[in-house]
Amino acid sequence: MTNLGPVAPEMKSGSADLAALADGFDEFMATFAAFRDENDQRLRDIEQRKSADVVTTEKVDRISEALDRQKRAIDEFVLKRARPALGRDGQKGVADLEHKEAFESYMRSGEEQKLRTIETKDMSYGSNVDGGYVVPQTIEAEIGRRLAEISPIRAIASVRQVSGPTLRKPFTVTGPVASWAAETGSRTKTDSPVLDQLQFPTAELYAMPAATPSLLEDAVVDLDQWIVSEVETAFAEKEGDAFINGSGTNQPKGFLAYDQEDDSTRSWGEIGTLDTGEDGAFAATSPADKLLDLIYALKAGYRQNAHWVMNRKTQAMIRKMKDSEGNYLWQPPTSAGARAMLLGFPLVEAEDMPDVAAGATPIAFGDFKRGYLIVDRAGVRVLRDPYSAKPYVLFYTTKRVGGGIQDFDAIKLLKFGSE
Repeated sequence: MTNLGPVAPEMKSGSADLAALADGFDEFMATFAAFRDENDQRLRDIEQRKSADVVTTEKVDRISEALDRQKRAIDEFVLKRARPALGRDGQKGVADLEHKEAFESYMRSGEEQKLRTIETKDMSYGSNVDGGYVVPQTIEAEIGRRLAEISPIRAIASVRQVSGPTLRKPFTVTGPVASWAAETGSRTKTDSPVLDQLQFPTAELYAMPAATPSLLEDAVVDLDQWIVSEVETAFAEKEGDAFINGSGTNQPKGFLAYDQEDDSTRSWGEIGTLDTGEDGAFAATSPADKLLDLIYALKAGYRQNAHWVMNRKTQAMIRKMKDSEGNYLWQPPTSAGARAMLLGFPLVEAEDMPDVAAGATPIAFGDFKRGYLIVDRAGVRVLRDPYSAKPYVLFYTTKRVGGGIQDFDAIKLLKFGSE
């Protein structure tokens, strides 16, 4: 009998660790087989009776939810196994070790003098208008790496680090200007390209993890790892929503916040959409056709690195669909940590995507590495606050991040409407 509970492999080491992961993935595949069998029965009921058996439908939905839980549990386990400890002392230079020791002293006791000396020596300023000190590079790099693993859009978009508050990126409105000429023929002057500029301002993202005095006094506790683990999820959740729905005011601009227009009539600066033909639903007949249309709305060069982006509820709806030959459109990942596939393209689950509703755009498809740019300003800062929440010590941790669309041809949306 298939266990429909979430997979939660016990954290072990070595071969036992890998065995637990393998068992969890086997359980996931067994659940998918059970889902496929029950959904086949549901479809047969619809063909024979024009409606599905209520008990069968409820069972299909229950198994589908179990698949989601098990996939999330496996992904979390893979992520934890992939997290190495921050750099060992033998792998660091003298300057890095000095910065790490000074930063740890500041975290534990509030001693600032060593950090002040180091940052003055490095020709950087110790405190900005919000106060705080720059964390060692190893911690900043680890925060960035983990965000890329758990933030769905960051994992597939382009990421660029800058030192200033805004990244300005020029682009040609008219496209490249070129002409043909014979080997010995004269070269006529080409038209000058029309240039414009995209701007990606960075905004402050912050978290305030709290520590007890006993934790800070415990010499065994690795404070580098503690601060990274405390802020990674908070940062990832806020980023994930902003990269999709952000307004662009004091936060990144999400790709759903741009103007949307039918793909056949859109212009630069607008995201192209395709309609399903039904308000709040797929078409009653051949619903997969619209997914195929969305794939081929992209130019061939963009399809090579394209991903689907949708939330769990939309994925569960598509998971029940078959093509004209009876094959399921949604296919499970081939290994633990891999992505599920939809019509041959990887699927990214982003819970901040909207649910299926009339006029909504809950499905995105495109090359997000070419289409969406995330801008990180160098430097993660920490300000120690032992006063605001006594007896706890707060660590006001900030980073500056921006984002927006850099290529409007690279992303398409499926709109659940008839116009």
